[in-house]
Amino acid sequence: MAKKPRAKMEPNGAIEVAQTSNETGAQALARKLLQPTLKNAAAASAFTAKMMGNELELPGIGDYADFVQSEARKAADGELAMASRMLAAQAIALDSMFAELARRTANNMGEYINAAERYGRLALKAQGNCRATLESLAKLHQPREQTVKHVHVNEGGQAVVADHIHQHTGGRENAKSNGQPHALESMGDASGQPLRSANAEREAVPVASDA
Repeated sequence: MAKKPRAKMEPNGAIEVAQTSNETGAQALARKLLQPTLKNAAAASAFTAKMMGNELELPGIGDYADFVQSEARKAADGELAMASRMLAAQAIALDSMFAELARRTANNMGEYINAAERYGRLALKAQGNCRATLESLAKLHQPREQTVKHVHVNEGGQAVVADHIHQHTGGRENAKSNGQPHALESMGDASGQPLRSANAEREAVPVASDA
């Protein structure tokens, strides 16, 4: 069976700059070069080139910039899939660092105590960063909670503050109220009967009810 020919790399090393009528070419280029997506794409490409070496043909700066801009737009729209994958991958890398540094700590114990201590500190640092990364990943997928305060003023000037916690999960609707007035829920009296004030001679304080 014949192998399919490999697609040409054709790296894109060009940077497209859109110039407006209110700026010079230099200003348009400066605006483009100072964009966060382009600067981070340049940094990522530099580190990737060092990591992969010279044997692999790599994409151009334009290819990196297109990818970073695409993912940044998705994140701005609320899509967190890339962030989730990134945190999970970083946690695995940090755990691998911890395992290797812990192994070197054990190998140097007893005979080279200074080296063992240094490796041990680095191992614990990698472990702590791994734990923090996993906590960030878990927090990313947890529903958000929002506390809303409702103030209800009943007859007689009595104010009742009720707290309601709404959980935002991205697709679920907030839980509906059971139909009871907030004043009754907060004061613990669902009978609708008036409550007596401290002064027994004065009239009772009315309590809101469904009626």
